[in-house]
Amino acid sequence: MQVFGLVGNPVGHSLSPPMHEAAYDALGMDARYVTFEPDPGDVEAALDGAEALGIAGLNVTIPFKEDALALVEPDELAERIGAVNTVDFEGDGRPRGYNTDAAGVRRAFEHHGVSLDGRKAVVVGAGGAGRAASFALADAGASVHVANRTVERAASLAEDVPGATAGGLDSLERLADASVLVNATSVGMESDETPVPEDRLHADLAVLDAVYTPVETRLLRDAAAAGATTVDGAWMLLYQGVEAFEQWTGRDAPVDAMNEALRSAL
Repeated sequence: MQVFGLVGNPVGHSLSPPMHEAAYDALGMDARYVTFEPDPGDVEAALDGAEALGIAGLNVTIPFKEDALALVEPDELAERIGAVNTVDFEGDGRPRGYNTDAAGVRRAFEHHGVSLDGRKAVVVGAGGAGRAASFALADAGASVHVANRTVERAASLAEDVPGATAGGLDSLERLADASVLVNATSVGMESDETPVPEDRLHADLAVLDAVYTPVETRLLRDAAAAGATTVDGAWMLLYQGVEAFEQWTGRDAPVDAMNEALRSAL
């Protein structure tokens, strides 16, 4: 039996177990997905222990994504983003590290028929999700503007992303000429708020909200009312998991089965 899992703190709320277990069931795999919650500061011991126990792969979540970068052999994208969320223990040498959050953004847009090449994109937020989204969009051929409450943090991210620009939340006026918007903040998770004024939205936008609880945020409701294409955060969550599954197993993921399990758990 192969064992995969998730390391983070806390992990009790995670939707990854039902999503990945659904994939194993759909493909008839002898595999299980479990969660691990080490104390902060113990992530190195946790990864060492997982490797020693023969665990095949781990997802990594808050607060360990940045710490994991130094403990594995990261691929080029994970190194640029500065965080690892997927570790593969199979093979020789150090465990390999990847960041599938970027693929989650790209594949979520692809699923909705949204081409990113040549588009003008605005990313709201310059934290971990903002970094992953910005690199995903830039690598797919979009020009990226990062808007963040703290301008200095947006500028720091923009320096790392090829061709990106940065500004404060007042720079959301750039949405008038943009066709892609990603909310990479947590605004809308705990309250019925939106990081983007309703009057900035328009029908030519494709809007992805990384928030997935609730699935329908105020931003997405406002975007739909404006005639925009909307992509809820569960699609990003799904496709980062799909990417991790495919990285670990070398098999095509049963996307429909994983999506059904994820949305049933939300």
